[in-house]
Amino acid sequence: MDYLLGIDIGTFESKGTIIDANGAVIARASTPHRMRVPQPGWAEHDPLTDWWGDFCLLSKQLVEQAAQAGIDASRIRAVGCSAIAPCMLPLDRDGTPLRHAVLYGVDTRASREIDELNTLYGRERLLLHCGNALTSQSVGPKILWLKRNEPEHYAQAAKIVSSTTYLVYRLTGETVLDHYTAASFTPLYDIRTQQWSSTLADEVDGGIIDIDKLPTLAWTTDIAGRVTKQAALQTGLAEGTPVIAGTADAAAEAVSVGVLAAGEMMMMYGSTIFIIQVTDRAVQDPRLWYAPWLFPGLHTSSSGLATSGTLTVWFREQFARDLPADEAFGMLAQEAAQSPPGAKGLIMLPYLSGERTPIHDPHARGCVLGLNLTHTRGDLYRAALEGIANSVRHVLETYAEAHASPRRVVAVGGGTKNPLWLQAVSDCANFEQDVPSLTFGASFGSALLAGIGAGVLTADTIHRANPIAAQVSPDPSTRAVYDKQHRIFRELYLNTKDLMHLLG
Repeated sequence: MDYLLGIDIGTFESKGTIIDANGAVIARASTPHRMRVPQPGWAEHDPLTDWWGDFCLLSKQLVEQAAQAGIDASRIRAVGCSAIAPCMLPLDRDGTPLRHAVLYGVDTRASREIDELNTLYGRERLLLHCGNALTSQSVGPKILWLKRNEPEHYAQAAKIVSSTTYLVYRLTGETVLDHYTAASFTPLYDIRTQQWSSTLADEVDGGIIDIDKLPTLAWTTDIAGRVTKQAALQTGLAEGTPVIAGTADAAAEAVSVGVLAAGEMMMMYGSTIFIIQVTDRAVQDPRLWYAPWLFPGLHTSSSGLATSGTLTVWFREQFARDLPADEAFGMLAQEAAQSPPGAKGLIMLPYLSGERTPIHDPHARGCVLGLNLTHTRGDLYRAALEGIANSVRHVLETYAEAHASPRRVVAVGGGTKNPLWLQAVSDCANFEQDVPSLTFGASFGSALLAGIGAGVLTADTIHRANPIAAQVSPDPSTRAVYDKQHRIFRELYLNTKDLMHLLG
């Protein structure tokens, strides 16, 4: 039987999976790392340790597990990579990173460049050329930030890449980027031609980037290259193993739960909540993110919060130090379950890292309204979960306004292990969520994508490999409470926005 390997690099953890040609999981491995925050508004990874180091460690562990089951590395038909994206990493002529990688929308260092470029181009031109407004998720402004603030690094850069590009480069020596991720390089990707374009970039004084510094474009399941001799020694993989172009972690996660067809939406509960809806047309709304899907002919409309799982981690670290670390989340959930829907009148804005969709405000800040002396830690933790739920509702209302409401939502990610969180989201936003059997995530999806690229797997195999195990339905008895709460939630941001910005 053929086997497939997928590895995903996350914000705080990397995971790997080997599956067989039926989609059955043969081996799993994971390893933690940290996100570096050198100053407020910045978020970085060391690509040598957090990306390639994790990949090599996990690959060796997976190959060893497979060997123990009598499976030689030469029987792995293809490798798929996914990672947090879009990121910005300059490489020199030898492919050596020139600095730490600048992460996706949680890094807001290029706010000045975003404002400048949005003013220069205007909303209509950006939507026409790129399908997206410029936000903290966009790579173009971060490249401009690099050019202005670290000109020596920009001058030395032979290529500026994202996370999956770097992994594939280390494996094969080829620098490629999938179209789905490339669409986040606004204003450098033209959605009409699905090619890199300097048309808008050249209007900036001095330009944004020489287009030759960008990776070669490919579709996710295209074979980008083969594992080199050096990479084989570092990873335990067989030299010559095909490697697909790969994609962003969220897209791979969507594939892992069978979100493949138009109208289907994945809601990923991770460090942030990230949402992908597959569509049969290009939904162009400046509050959402547009991209081609992983396969020609389909599109996506995506969105993401800035602080979700990271908010629960922050809460645990700051307010639950008395609880055993390995039991803290479960104990906090028990305390929050004692608080009624609406958290006894508490409203929390979960904007501790600014906010991405739909408000795209890197200067937004967290806020708690309604505190009194009767409130407990459980009330506060429930308010945090409901704050995230209200942000999800805000996003889904934006999809409805863009005439792109989903017909089906599949929940995935580590947050699905928290039933209280899932129920709060369904209750507040009033929609059903399907929960699949396997929620190991993007590494599983990357292995499936590698199987498609190698001609081993089909969409039917994916659906059979990960059936739906449960469904979370909204509780109608909570509707009035959450409608009132959401109205206050929306007004709270509007009424405090200017004050947040004054805080800097």
